[in-house]
Amino acid sequence: MVAQQRKNRTCAQLLVGNEFAPDSSLCFGGGIGAHVYAGLMRILYGVTGEGMGHAMRSRVVLEHLLAEGHEVEIVSSNRAADYLGKRFGGTTKIHGLHMVLDENRIQRGKTLWSNILSGSTGIPKNIEAYFEMIQRFVPEVVISDFESWSYLYGKNNRIPIISIDNMQIINRCTHPDVILDGDRTNFHFTKAFVKSKLPFCDHYLVTTFFHPEIRKKNTSLHPPILRPEILAATASSGEHLLVYQTAVGNDTLEEVLAKTGLECRIYGMRAGLQEEEVDGNLRHRPFSETGFIEDLASSRAVIAGSGFTLMGEAVYLRKPMLAIPLQGQFEQVMNARYLEYEGYGQHAESLNDADTVQTFLENVPRYQEKLAKYSQDGNTELLSALDHQLDKAAAGIL
Repeated sequence: MVAQQRKNRTCAQLLVGNEFAPDSSLCFGGGIGAHVYAGLMRILYGVTGEGMGHAMRSRVVLEHLLAEGHEVEIVSSNRAADYLGKRFGGTTKIHGLHMVLDENRIQRGKTLWSNILSGSTGIPKNIEAYFEMIQRFVPEVVISDFESWSYLYGKNNRIPIISIDNMQIINRCTHPDVILDGDRTNFHFTKAFVKSKLPFCDHYLVTTFFHPEIRKKNTSLHPPILRPEILAATASSGEHLLVYQTAVGNDTLEEVLAKTGLECRIYGMRAGLQEEEVDGNLRHRPFSETGFIEDLASSRAVIAGSGFTLMGEAVYLRKPMLAIPLQGQFEQVMNARYLEYEGYGQHAESLNDADTVQTFLENVPRYQEKLAKYSQDGNTELLSALDHQLDKAAAGIL
């Protein structure tokens, strides 16, 4: 169990409906204008283990919760559990779903079969971990980053559930035709999955750099969660491209990048690198979080997949991006299309055509003009909204 010494925390007022109304029974000193005691909570925090973006974003929220004095129990799976366990200790590792990929495409049949096989042994372990956890930790509220077991605990025990993730925007907002056309089948399939994943939470905090119309109640949109390292980075206008692609051995892409004549700092295309390998204007670099962030912050533009974490960081640092979504994953397709829709970059199906990259580079000044108007005050808005929901849970009105 992750815990810190409890401390009193106050807030100015609790939001009831759409009005701010002080509750004198909760006030220190009483009277209008006195602060309201919100109380600290025992929180069960679930993080999906598919991909590392959820874990990196949850790290920021967890650090905030612990700094506030809440007690937190973390449940997660796969690499996310290892990552969070190293940072916070005591993370309960459970079995989670995973994807099987081949040539930048989700293999749905193999994914289904692999999850069935691993689930036959994983689910009993989850049940065992579940009962072991509730014997030593009784949560008062659940926060779920697209994780099902913590959600089910909240529902079974009738305690408040707060959802924090970017996926819920697919189901809880209305999207224009330009985002959906040509991929409506995948949209409806993904929407049904997202809807069934965490239905009827008490509130959905949805992180996003685009703002479609909200169509469901108990939903609010907030800027992407940013790592402290990103917030500390100083953006500058360099001449190199940051390229992040995990398609190992993609000779066609290397040829396309070489033709740009620009220095390309490349991560992910050569597995197991221990030191930089230089081939003309191409610089293949071993992964380093510090080095990657420095290259991102000082880049002219970014060429990468459509994962939400990197995309949100690029938008915050005002870096134009050429986004190539993972085929068969509508969430990434949507991210890439909205990036282009907002004027922050370009969406492409593949990087096999030199003209695609050249067109993107020609339009970089236009994307920079749009990005210059983007505004985000770090993580302030999201964390304040979360504190507000926890205040309501502590007061019994969530």
